[in-house]
Amino acid sequence: MKADNVASSDKPKIPLPTLSQINADRITQLANQYWSPQTKNSHLPYDASIVESIYQTEILGSFFSVRRIMMLEFSQYLENYLWPQYKAGEASHAHMMSIIVMINEKFRERVPAWQALLKKPEHFPAFFEQVLRASVTDDHTSQNMREQTALLLFLNHCFGSMEVQLCRDQVKRLVSLSMWISLQEGRRNQEFKLVPKWKKYWRAIQKKDKPELLEKLSWERHYLQKLMIKFMLILDTVPETGDIDANVVRYCERFLELMIDLEALLPTRRFFNTVMDDCHLVVRCQLSPLTRRPEGQLFTQS
Repeated sequence: MKADNVASSDKPKIPLPTLSQINADRITQLANQYWSPQTKNSHLPYDASIVESIYQTEILGSFFSVRRIMMLEFSQYLENYLWPQYKAGEASHAHMMSIIVMINEKFRERVPAWQALLKKPEHFPAFFEQVLRASVTDDHTSQNMREQTALLLFLNHCFGSMEVQLCRDQVKRLVSLSMWISLQEGRRNQEFKLVPKWKKYWRAIQKKDKPELLEKLSWERHYLQKLMIKFMLILDTVPETGDIDANVVRYCERFLELMIDLEALLPTRRFFNTVMDDCHLVVRCQLSPLTRRPEGQLFTQS
């Protein structure tokens, strides 16, 4: 059973806000000024500081409160402000994270999540790269752990949405044969002996690579290995006894959920499984103090 299913069954349902509460809310007032379709003829110009303010006050400031994020979803914040104004190379961390949070909310509410992004699909490759780079930062503060957990959840949604071309075009590069560049040459040759045709494909990939893109391609092909190494470093910070950051536990739970889902899908498992085995991920998880703590019960079940 997935972690989010277990968690959702243990929590009471969030009551929907009333119409009067929605109308009186600060988010509704901002929406009327900047992005609501009902007031589009009187909108103020786009202001990046509004995105920053909403992220710091309504999302981070409320500790990712479902109720505040629901209000943003009701206002069509993603469809009418965040995504139309996203620009590669210019979008702030808060802008990117706000999009992540809103897409995760759509999945939580079980409503179509990718429709808004399909209106400007040309933005998605740059956005996805920004997400990948943010997910392997070295910042392990408690606040950042909440953000990192949201990023993992988004990535899981992407891998689980390979029927959507927008997602498939991005994630397939992360789990293709080319990711074996992260293996030691001896291990790679050992795998090629088991399936000789893959060596032929490997050589074909190397011939097709454009020299000017090698740095970017290499980073993408090492990405999942980098993510696993980061996870294991975080896992190693869990002590045998004493205080433990609940945000670190949730991050570890979400990470394992992502790994399980990657292993469950044939298009992602075929080459990823070898890289995961090469990182000794399962053994590191089994040896972690988290498996012996009460807080690690869900982690251990995964």
